Amino acid sequence: MARIAGKITEQTVLDMKRAATRLIALHGFEGMNLRMLAEDIGLKAGSFYNHIDSKESLLHRLLSDTMHELMAGLDEALAAATDPADALRRFVAFHIEFHAVRRDEVFIGNAELRSLSDAHRAEIVAQRDAYEQRLLSILRAGQAAGQFAPGDLRIAVRALIAMLSGVCTWYRADGRLGVKALVRQYTRMAFGCVGADPATALPASPRRR
Repeated sequence: MARIAGKITEQTVLDMKRAATRLIALHGFEGMNLRMLAEDIGLKAGSFYNHIDSKESLLHRLLSDTMHELMAGLDEALAAATDPADALRRFVAFHIEFHAVRRDEVFIGNAELRSLSDAHRAEIVAQRDAYEQRLLSILRAGQAAGQFAPGDLRIAVRALIAMLSGVCTWYRADGRLGVKALVRQYTRMAFGCVGADPATALPASPRRR
């Protein structure tokens, strides 16, 4: 990306992404325009074309960055998993924590995928498929180990993703339950969905010596 004179490029891009995320979540992609975005961060609307080719390319950047962060975070969360049950616990915890905190990004990813060009939409869908493939691999390994009995694996993956992602539509930081409580609840439900004993949803407490 080219540099905008008078502004630190890195900070400008960060400001642009944050403001665009907030404005698109509030007004929708069609309702948000670059003039509105420029006013929000104190730039001239024409300056944005030093950073982006179009409003659609900005949306693609937002969704692509979110998916990259999602995948990187999941890789880190699963790195120390000891078995499929532990991997599923970690997957659920990461997914809930990410979707509860990053509600606007997740909402935009679900609501505005249709606003992307065919090529950009195909790219984001491929990234989503890769994320779901990680869950599919966990369930397949758990089935092979006798820990899970999920039935049709792909249906189980879609059901779990839909259930877990729904948290972004209603969760509020000042609500009745905190994120940790939500993780415990959703983990029990996830284990039930895949035919695992819900009592095993939480890791066993270490023995006291």
